[in-house]
Parts: sequence; C-alpha cells; structure tokens
Amino acid sequence: MAIWEIVVLAAAVSMDAFAVAVCKGVALPRYRLRQSVTAGLWFGGFQALMPTLGFFLGALFGLLLDSFDHWIAMLILVAIGYNTLRGSFAEEEPEEGEDAGEDTAEDEMRPAAMFPLAVATSIDAFAVGITLAFRRVDIVFPAALIGTTTFAMAGAGVWIGRRFGERFGKTAERAGGIILILLGVKVLADHIWG
Repeated sequence: MAIWEIVVLAAAVSMDAFAVAVCKGVALPRYRLRQSVTAGLWFGGFQALMPTLGFFLGALFGLLLDSFDHWIAMLILVAIGYNTLRGSFAEEEPEEGEDAGEDTAEDEMRPAAMFPLAVATSIDAFAVGITLAFRRVDIVFPAALIGTTTFAMAGAGVWIGRRFGERFGKTAERAGGIILILLGVKVLADHIWG
C-alpha cells in the first residue's frame, strides 16, 4: 500500500470524528485549548486503537461484527444527535457566576460524553484494520497516521465549532444535532447500499 493511499485513508477515516468534534465545539460555552486536546486524544486514540484491534482480531471477529456494527454506530450517533437537538430547544437557565460555563464545558468533555462518540466514529476504522490485515500491510504506520490525523482534525473541529457557535448560538447547536443524526443514518446507508 502506497504512502499516499494511507494518507488519503487517514483523512477519510477522520472525517466523522472531525464533524462530531465541530458539534462538540458548538455546544461549548467558551473555548479552552485543553478541550481541543481532550477531543483529539479521545478521537485520535480510538482511531488509532480500532484499526489495530481490527488488524489483530482479523476476519473472524470482523465477520461477526460486520452484521451489526453499523446499527451500533447509527444508534449512538442518532441518540446523541437527538439529545443535542432536544437540548438546543430547552430554556437556558441563568448562569450563576463565572463557573457555570466552565461546568458545562467540563460536562461536554467528560469521559461519559466522549467515550460513546469516540467508539461510534471509530467503528469504520476497525473495518479498515481488517482490510489492512487482508492486504498484509504492517499496521503500525497506518494506525499512527490515522490517530495523528484524527487528533489534529478533532482538535481543530472543536475550535471551529466554538467559533461557529459564538456567531450562531442555538442555530449552530441544532445544526450540530442534525449533523450527528445524519452521520448515523449515513453509517447505516453506507452499509446497506455501499
């Protein structure tokens, strides 16, 4: 497999994580660099881990997972998208002091919020790992590049989402929820018609 193919693959696999990170950024009341780093570590870490797992677990587990992985990813993304959309219509509670926004920002980046998103956006990377195993490609470089690319794109996505959210507020949050739902539907559609 040529290096340029691996670069294109890394960029393609990281797009879902980028889109979700933008949605995360939209929901943040204020931006801090550590939020980009946190998102990058979650998404990049899972995007590096999953192809490695797929590579080593190989075709046997891949065939079992292939029958329902798209449903898992779709349900997680649609549920989180629905929750985001519903939250965008909720009445805003008045903030008490300077820490209220910081608490919301921490909630957006807590493990319970990040873990399902990181898993949902990296399931396709698992399948990539299986494919690389079939092609007898050494997994170390592709997994590292996928993880690094996703880290950078997710970190940038949070920043971009926050800047977009500052201008458009609730509209941007609603768009983020719709994007997550559409990503979930896309995962299912790609499996059925892909």
